[in-house]
Amino acid sequence: MNAVALAAEHVPERHYTHHAGRGPTPHRSNPVAIHRELATLDLQPHMRVAEYGTGSGYSTELIARLVGPTGEVTSLDIDAYLTRWARLIHHERGLDNVRCYTADGTAGFRERAPYDRMVAWCTPPLLPKAWTDQVTDDGLIVAPLPIADVPNMTVVAKVRVRGGEPVVEAVFTGGYIEATASPKSDLDLPGRWVDWENRVPHPSWISLAWRTQDDRLNTGARTTLDRLLNAAHTEPYKGGDVDVDWPSWRTFAAALDSPQLTMAGLRPDLWAIGHSTTETAAVIQQDGLILADSPDSPSLFALRDWLTAWEKAGRPAPETYTPTLVTADDSQSLAGWYLQLSR
Repeated sequence: MNAVALAAEHVPERHYTHHAGRGPTPHRSNPVAIHRELATLDLQPHMRVAEYGTGSGYSTELIARLVGPTGEVTSLDIDAYLTRWARLIHHERGLDNVRCYTADGTAGFRERAPYDRMVAWCTPPLLPKAWTDQVTDDGLIVAPLPIADVPNMTVVAKVRVRGGEPVVEAVFTGGYIEATASPKSDLDLPGRWVDWENRVPHPSWISLAWRTQDDRLNTGARTTLDRLLNAAHTEPYKGGDVDVDWPSWRTFAAALDSPQLTMAGLRPDLWAIGHSTTETAAVIQQDGLILADSPDSPSLFALRDWLTAWEKAGRPAPETYTPTLVTADDSQSLAGWYLQLSR
């Protein structure tokens, strides 16, 4: 049993996620993923750790136990409701080495830097330079990073920082809610890159990698979403179960680096990935249903080609890709690095 599993034996997860005073919070991550990320972080006694995304507070106590009473944990969340309750619960639990702050974690938290380790339970738009600047030399960052400019396409990256320069040592399947500049109540809707959203008669949304070609009325996004919601052609995918290998498929689609990449949520809890242009659209949903604007749609042919290439590649796991960090253009509002994957 590793150190994280041993620490978890002393931390009552449900006390945090379903606290009697606060009630259940949906702002929580899968404990299996939390344990994996913390094991990857290689926490040691005396370390100073920054955590982005306080959530229920469960992960914070795990970190606090792993770094011991001489270590320090700084936990940030954009939602004051979460940080206030976390402070109280940690106090109830007798934790003296934890401090929770309400702040935008994409800027880091210089007041308590430097940190030996950083971990994020929310996805920034890129790896922020503020994070690498606030990590000690040879420090580690474990965080979800986007691999395309559409939502829900992420991997968890283990990043080593030496001399202020980050190097990705490994990537893993996984992802967390997008980091936003204000508290987020609708956890089903992505926090970034949603180009059009319908709320009636049923919630639906779409994200286009070609959004810069759209007009100020989002005509392309509105039209593409409508084409998919009222698909003139549907067909079952004959290549087998897609949902079980969805992380593989979404990573493969992102690594294509296609400007026509499209992601949509046409039904609750059911994502779709595919190809679209200003004239055509086709996606495959997690349930294996393909939807297109017509049976001879160019987007449908492109999507079939992508799926064929994915199958020929053997449905590769995200861990098998080669990660590269690319410096963001100076004109970007947030300095840092984009993560790209290749095979």
